[in-house]
Amino acid sequence: MPAATGSRSDAEGPLVILAGGGRLPLLVAEGAAARGRRVTIAGILGEADPAIEAHDHVWIGRGHLSRLIRLARARGARDLVIIGGMKERRMPRLSEFDLADLFELIRNWRLLTHGEDGILRRLARLFEARGLRVVGAGEVVPDLLMPAGPLGVARPSEAHLQTIAFGAGAARGHGLGDVGQGVIVTGRTVVLKEGFAGTDAMIDAFSKMPCAREKRGILVKCPKPIQDPRLDQPVIGAETVRAAAEAGLEGVAVEAGATLVADREALIRLADAAGLFVWGFTDEAAPIARGEGA
Repeated sequence: MPAATGSRSDAEGPLVILAGGGRLPLLVAEGAAARGRRVTIAGILGEADPAIEAHDHVWIGRGHLSRLIRLARARGARDLVIIGGMKERRMPRLSEFDLADLFELIRNWRLLTHGEDGILRRLARLFEARGLRVVGAGEVVPDLLMPAGPLGVARPSEAHLQTIAFGAGAARGHGLGDVGQGVIVTGRTVVLKEGFAGTDAMIDAFSKMPCAREKRGILVKCPKPIQDPRLDQPVIGAETVRAAAEAGLEGVAVEAGATLVADREALIRLADAAGLFVWGFTDEAAPIARGEGA
C-alpha cells in the first residue's frame, strides 16, 4: 500500500507540522530538517510535547484554523503534515474559535459537515480548500516507514507467517468498522480487537487473560481500508514492543510501507532482548475477514 496519495510533496519547500502528542511530530520535524526543509511546528495546546520548542514553532488552540493557515502562508509553506496523538478525537467547540476562526468555519461549513468522513479528513479538506497540501509523514520522511521483513534478529516461523496473513485479513475487516487498526491473533483465532482506547489498551487486556502466556499471540496492525493513508497511519514504537514482550506476545507484525516506526533503534534493542520478532508484511492479497474468537 502506498504511503500517501495525491500531489507529490515538494521535498525542498517549507513544511508546517500540525502536532498532536507523542514523539512522532518531533521525528518528522527532525527528519524533514535533515533533508534540508524549513520546518515549523504548530503545537496543539494540551497535546503536543513541549520539546517542539527546540524547533521553529507556535502554540495554537484546537480551534485555531485560520491561525494555522496564516502561519503556513507566512512561512511560504504549501505542505502540511498532521501527526501525533490526540487525547480527545473531536471537532473543536465553538468556544475554542476566535472571530477569524468562526468566519473560516462558516465559510467552509459544507466541507466540514459533508459525507461520512472522519474528523481528520474533514479538516484536511478545509486546509486543501485554502491552498495547503496535506501530505503523509512517511511521504516527507520515508525512513520512518516500516520496511518489508524483520527489524531485529528474530524472524517469524512459517506457522507464524500463516497466522500473520490471517491476522492481516482480520485487521482489515475490523478496520472497516472504523474502530481500530489492530488485532491479536493466535493460530486462526482472533483473541482481541483494538477498540477506541488503542493498541496499548488491547495489549494490556491480553496480558490479563488467564491463557495469555500459553497462547503466545501475535499483534497484527495495518491501515483501515477506509482511511486516508496520509492521516492516522498505524504506528509502533519502542513502548509497543516493551508492552508486547511483557504481555507474552511472540511478535508484532505490521504492514510494510504503510506503518510508521518511532524510535527504531530502541525498538530493535528491546525486541532483540526479548526474543520477539517485529515483521513488516507485504502480502496485500490477504482477504478481508472478520476472524473468529473475541
